[in-house]
Amino acid sequence: MKRTDIERSKEPIRLFRSDVFEFFTHTHPAVVPIIFGPVAAYCLVRAIVGHPEALSLVYIPAGVLVGLFVWMFAEYTIHRFVFHFRPRAPWQERVAFLAHGVHHAQPMVKTRLVMPPAVSIPLALLFYGLFWLIVGAVMRLGHWVLPLFAGFIVGYILYDLTHYGLHHFRLRWGYWHSLRKHHMYHHSQTPDKRFGVTSVLWDYVFRTEPS
Repeated sequence: MKRTDIERSKEPIRLFRSDVFEFFTHTHPAVVPIIFGPVAAYCLVRAIVGHPEALSLVYIPAGVLVGLFVWMFAEYTIHRFVFHFRPRAPWQERVAFLAHGVHHAQPMVKTRLVMPPAVSIPLALLFYGLFWLIVGAVMRLGHWVLPLFAGFIVGYILYDLTHYGLHHFRLRWGYWHSLRKHHMYHHSQTPDKRFGVTSVLWDYVFRTEPS
């Protein structure tokens, strides 16, 4: 089968011999807000209920906004340096294809446009641990951890749903149209550039947005 035929095929490339493992490589986009929406809501409620009485509640929306901003940076760096790392061994080629190469091989397969929970949940726990370690333990601003993480999770939800929409909705207006063009060019012309999905900010900052 030619590369163009593979890209247009609605039949997903099989990644594992095991039916169980293969099942977990397919994810409906609704799964993302179903799993992570309650996590973000729980963090916000806990932050509000348990906030120090001596402090204004203003830090909570501020923390959410900072968390969103941190997600935008994480989105760019993960896409650029993790999903597009250059393999130097056959096993690395296999990992790279499983992580992101399959999406570039078949960018229109609907069930492989959002991150599987088997990957996203451990990553969420890892990032929560980093927030707790850096902000809570090192900076001694433990009350900021939950708002920051809530904003980070909201950013992730928006990312995955936006990514799905960019591939499967005809967005012909304003910001969403420009994002779709940006992402489609990443797929079709410049796979080594244009790494932002929900924002082009960091592409301009790090000069990966072609002039």
